[in-house]
Amino acid sequence: MSLDKSFEMMHSGDLYLPMEKELFELQLQHLEKLYEYNSTRPTEQARRAELLSEMFAEIGENCYIEPPFHSNWGGKHVHFGSYVYANFNLTLVDDTHIYVGDATMFGPSVVVATAGHPILPELRIQGYQYNAPVHIGSNCWIGAGTVIVPGVTIGDNTVIGAGSIVTRDIPSNGVAVGNPCRVLREVGERDREFYFKNRVIDRKMLEKGDTY
Repeated sequence: MSLDKSFEMMHSGDLYLPMEKELFELQLQHLEKLYEYNSTRPTEQARRAELLSEMFAEIGENCYIEPPFHSNWGGKHVHFGSYVYANFNLTLVDDTHIYVGDATMFGPSVVVATAGHPILPELRIQGYQYNAPVHIGSNCWIGAGTVIVPGVTIGDNTVIGAGSIVTRDIPSNGVAVGNPCRVLREVGERDREFYFKNRVIDRKMLEKGDTY
């Protein structure tokens, strides 16, 4: 199969063979750049930003990913807005497209996966794979250890609790948690008064508006 056809199937949701020689060789080139990113020193902030702009399909201003960062295609199919932050051990299984809006934060060890494999053993043993894109909105907080599976959409301003397994779409402006992840409640008036348990928000912080 031609490289162009393999690429088309990667993004169509069709079953394809990801280990085809030309496709795999191209993937390795992108992983070399990822290796370089993870080998940077903490003081090499400018170099990290430069590498991310080369690695990602799209990336906005002032994005930061704490190494080690893991990605099947080194970010080739990842689209970040501006001011996206990711803590240690972010894993983006970017065999097809991952979209993340502005000012979204990822806690440590979050996994965003676009790749899946057939349940049928006769297909899986041959190495077949399919991919479905993931969309994460703006100003979300994805808690530590969360796993987001292929095809999921998460709306704007949403909080996903630590350790959640997100198997279905999550609407905007909610707090969701669990396995499978479910909406517990909407963001409400209490959240405008307390930021953690009974810790009160300084009203002056709200008067300043958006930071970014």
